[in-house]
Amino acid sequence: MRRPTTRTKARTRTAVATALIALGAALLTPAASAASGAGAPAGPLPIADYADYCGQQCADILPPGQSGNATLAQILAHKAFGTLPAHTSDQLARYDSLVAGYPGLTDAKLNEFFNDASFGVPADQVESTTSPRSDVTITRDKKSGVPHIKGTTRYGTSFGAGYAAGQDRLWQMDLFRHVGRGDLTPFAGGALANQGLEQQFWPQAPYTEADLQAQVDRIRTAEGERGRLAMEDAQAYIDGINAYRVQSKNGRYFPGEYVLTGHINSITNAGEIQPFKLTDLIALASVVGGLFGGGGGGEVQAALSLLSAQQTYGLEEGTRVWESFREREDPEAVLTVHDGTSFPYAQKPADPRGTALPDAGSVTAEQLVYDRTGAAATAAAAAPPKPMKQSMSNALLVSGAKTASGHPVAVFGPQTGYLAPQLLMLQELQGPGISARGASFAGVSMYVQLGRGQDYAWSATSAGQDITDTFAVELCEPGGGAPTKASTSYLYRGACTPMEKLEHTNTWKSSVADPTPGGSYRMQVWRTNYGIITHRATIAGKPVAYTALRSTYRHEADSIIGFQMFNDPSYVKDARTFQEAAQHIGYAFNWFYADSREAAYYNSGSNPVRPAGVDAALPVLGTQQYEWQGFDPVANTAAYTPPAEHPQSIGQDYYISWNNKQAKGYGAAGFGMGSVHRGDLLDQRVKPLVAAGGVTRAGLTRAMADAAVTDLRAENLLPELLDVLRSAPVTDPAVAAAVDKLAAWQAAGTERKETTRGSRAYGHADAVRIMDAWWPLLVEAEFKPGLGAPLYDALRASLTIDEAPNAGHGPTGSHAGSAFQYGWWSYVDKDLRTLLGRPVSGPLARPYCGGGSLPACRDAMTSTLKQAAAATPAAVYPADGTCAAGNQWCADSIVQRPVGGLAHPQINWQNRPTYQQVVEFPAHR
Repeated sequence: MRRPTTRTKARTRTAVATALIALGAALLTPAASAASGAGAPAGPLPIADYADYCGQQCADILPPGQSGNATLAQILAHKAFGTLPAHTSDQLARYDSLVAGYPGLTDAKLNEFFNDASFGVPADQVESTTSPRSDVTITRDKKSGVPHIKGTTRYGTSFGAGYAAGQDRLWQMDLFRHVGRGDLTPFAGGALANQGLEQQFWPQAPYTEADLQAQVDRIRTAEGERGRLAMEDAQAYIDGINAYRVQSKNGRYFPGEYVLTGHINSITNAGEIQPFKLTDLIALASVVGGLFGGGGGGEVQAALSLLSAQQTYGLEEGTRVWESFREREDPEAVLTVHDGTSFPYAQKPADPRGTALPDAGSVTAEQLVYDRTGAAATAAAAAPPKPMKQSMSNALLVSGAKTASGHPVAVFGPQTGYLAPQLLMLQELQGPGISARGASFAGVSMYVQLGRGQDYAWSATSAGQDITDTFAVELCEPGGGAPTKASTSYLYRGACTPMEKLEHTNTWKSSVADPTPGGSYRMQVWRTNYGIITHRATIAGKPVAYTALRSTYRHEADSIIGFQMFNDPSYVKDARTFQEAAQHIGYAFNWFYADSREAAYYNSGSNPVRPAGVDAALPVLGTQQYEWQGFDPVANTAAYTPPAEHPQSIGQDYYISWNNKQAKGYGAAGFGMGSVHRGDLLDQRVKPLVAAGGVTRAGLTRAMADAAVTDLRAENLLPELLDVLRSAPVTDPAVAAAVDKLAAWQAAGTERKETTRGSRAYGHADAVRIMDAWWPLLVEAEFKPGLGAPLYDALRASLTIDEAPNAGHGPTGSHAGSAFQYGWWSYVDKDLRTLLGRPVSGPLARPYCGGGSLPACRDAMTSTLKQAAAATPAAVYPADGTCAAGNQWCADSIVQRPVGGLAHPQINWQNRPTYQQVVEFPAHR
């Protein structure tokens, strides 16, 4: 919310005294439903036109709505009556309606489901104009309230971006700068979710204030003219946020959460919203980078599963079995660059050197939390939820040779989860050296990060390549005594070196917003020259500490240079210059580009160059011999692979990405890049479109939307499962009925979709329920007997079995939209095809289902299917904080998780980008 009327402020003062206490803990809990609020009066002035070559063929969407601020009065009205301020929820219904509407979608109907993403605002669509300075104007449109920021100076443009961010996301930006700094609970309260957030993010990027400032200084001084300009833009942006912060506080139209969390007195207005500063941008960037731009890590767990395989099968056979599950270079994996071009990186070395496997049973995770008091000492607080999980993204692009118009078509966007308000916000920026519209992460939105320029558009998916390594440092005692696993010094280049202790003591008290009783704890990590300690163990009896070193640590905001270039129309002129701009982004992303002539792809990331023989998939000895080449621990810099070695392409017939393997030879950083991947859902739809030719924006959007409601397990694996079951007559009536239901669902397209819009009941509901219940049972029955319980459990720790939309145990949690990224899909596929005598490239090392016997495998499948068919809806879909037990549609549904005082209706499940663009440029500069 921007600025309320005088009458609204009067109602605020009279309502507070009676309503505050009644609000209570409801502030941060999801509401079952909410209605849209009315818009504000329109302003008179249009924004000036800028060069726009999209010809009204650019569209975007970002639910639930643009506005993310609400005054105290608006929060209270929302809780009492379900009303919502203008533009907080007006994109949600259009986003949701694509589930029912996509089969009949045409180009002419796209804007029924998306915003018109043209530059500027037509005169009759202007809702308001604001000029926080004489050199910038913020114009908002009636339909969505998106800020269109026009500056006559560069400072004014960036100032306007900060001011608009304050208008739309002040509370959220404040919240997440505290997440990044590891002090969320003192700011927002000690709720378990808040404890989980700070415990999740702070250990990934623990910094002192001096560390944060050093990153600001480095960009300003070491990145040339663009670095200096970036920090000037960032300072202007901060100035804009602070201008709105002061004005809204003095005018009493600041976000009401500041009152409800005890920071400002609702009657006297005493209290303060702390000023924003440049180092807050670094803290915010660390959260964004940690969620979406990381890659690698997990080497300790990989080592544990390898050890378990070797203990089960012996050294040689155990290693072979483990490698077949690791799928580093699976020949059947779906690829983004599918023309056969190879980009070797992080491959398995022929002669591994320096691998640091722990002694069996010696590994212990490093303790993070100490000195708990009050609410922090409860049993529930010992394992708080980690509510922010890494989300993913997808992209579909078709080159002009295969489209109806002869111009490339793109449908792409990031899956950033569903928050209210979203982490991303829409904006248009027009000023000297800046011309773009799209989405930016709140708090670092001085540039558009994903969106469109004058004659081009771009987006990204999380790449996840290996930019994080695990080192095993040998522990020592400074005085020469015998070290133990608890020692706090380590050998660094031959010298016993003390670790650096970083810690936060967080104390909170209850508030109206969060009635969690007061409490406190201390978070502590140890930092070494090789990164942050995550585990301790012994190797050949000697105590060691395992550390995690990320190439982008101490460089959280360096990527600002690449984003600056994306926004600069004088820099990005074609696919090649876009790829060159993407080379300045250190985080691991897959970047996609489309203009009127070319579609293109580039994989960014600071990929460290490792010594020959180092296996990036496993821990390595923390000695100089095995350090990254050119490693400087003070600045955390090293030699990185040159741009030519990153996966890239211009003009391929089509591109798809859903966080799948990038290209041949590009080593997978984790488990799960095999023969069945959710990227197949896109590839299996786009490939026939391209073969037929004449692809349109609507046709490519339909392909995306159809994949978004399809069950990967059912589409890709159910045919093989049914073949196993039908390899002999099915005589059990219960099993036969279940087989018939599953077969009918398969024939109908394996969708998880309402029978009719608004029915909240799935077609083929019994088959969906059976599959949800059957999958974990059949995987266990197929693999656990052959692997043995220890190895089966160790492999499950490296790759979860299932990630159905309702699988709350999966990496993204429940009600999160994103699904089917992680699971044992490939393992089941390869094992069953081997059993059925079908060709398999890159098979598993051993047969598993039924010990390689088809009748025995069929018996296991039959018994588990019978068990699954008998499971009641209430057992398959247990009650949670949102849904009653047995409600299948609700269990899948997407919830916009509140990070403030407003909640929104549930919507249909879609496995789809949160922010999404549909673009086709008919012309070019």
